[in-house]
Amino acid sequence: MKIAIDCRMIGSGGIGSYVSELVPHFLENNECLLLGTHEQCMDFVRMANVEFCYCDVKPFSFEEMFSFPKEVLDKIHQYDFYFTPYCNIPGGIRIPVFSTIHDVVFLDVPGLTGFFGKLGRKFFYKRAARLSEEIFTVSQFSKERIIENLKCRKPISITYNAAPSYLRKNDDEEADEKESTEKDTVLFVGNIKKHKGLKTLLDAYEKAVADGFDKKLVIVGNAENFRTGDEETVARLKKLSEKMEGRIQFTGRITNRKLKIWYKKSAFIVQPSLYEGFGMPPLEAMTVGTPAIVSDIDVFKEIYGDLPVTFFKAGDADDLAEKMAVFEPPKEIDLRKIEEKYSYRNSAETIINAMKRHQKD
Repeated sequence: MKIAIDCRMIGSGGIGSYVSELVPHFLENNECLLLGTHEQCMDFVRMANVEFCYCDVKPFSFEEMFSFPKEVLDKIHQYDFYFTPYCNIPGGIRIPVFSTIHDVVFLDVPGLTGFFGKLGRKFFYKRAARLSEEIFTVSQFSKERIIENLKCRKPISITYNAAPSYLRKNDDEEADEKESTEKDTVLFVGNIKKHKGLKTLLDAYEKAVADGFDKKLVIVGNAENFRTGDEETVARLKKLSEKMEGRIQFTGRITNRKLKIWYKKSAFIVQPSLYEGFGMPPLEAMTVGTPAIVSDIDVFKEIYGDLPVTFFKAGDADDLAEKMAVFEPPKEIDLRKIEEKYSYRNSAETIINAMKRHQKD
């Protein structure tokens, strides 16, 4: 098959990682056109079966919807299918489209955006559903929420996330080990928006420290997301950081290699989310051998229910503090079991099989 792939979000967080991990598997048995900048596609352009098309049109822009470059559309129309890792679809595409809606958190969680922000996101979700032959999402939970919120009747297939390849590589392993032997920290990876549950973790951490818990708390996240986060949590973080000077560290945005080191040197990671479409950090941590404490929300029960994580009652700081204080890491984390279920190869095959079904039709 010949597949045109939108790579314009590579380098922009989780969605960029999702598509960059899928591309090598698409290329194994298919001819692919990669749309993006040279920087976004440089890791793939020397592989077999690749054609590159420069495109720097911003996702969700007016230009993308109403005046997408004709020369780019002409290239796309030489292929059988168009795949986008998100719900933005350029106007003017005449070949079958397959898109991804990772979650509908902005429709489900009040207060994350204003009325017009919610309306705009719903417009793009519904537009993607209308223009796509099939939709992909990252969990059964997200699939059910998409159907409920969008009244979607299009086929929806689950393409689970997986640990990014840089966590499984052994390059710089010796240097990593030298920096990751202390195990004196608890790690949170994410932003400060209300549904991430950071306030619950801060309350639990304060209670645990008062009872003798001696590990530091390290918060990894994009500084911009923190500035635009939940005001109550921002105030709580500032106050607690001042009260516990030196015990809470905020790293800001860091490199993949540094994140890997933080995962490896932490005693455990805490993911206190109130809502997720998937929730990657616990999976990433377990990939390098670090255990996780996670909230008992439905999607985490789906994703992590048969893996060695410790659950606490979502939003319950007392329960989390207790779980942190008595935490005993599992004797072993079976990576083979994790990789059998959460594999980008499996997800790429799900997408390709969906295209094949359409081809047969």
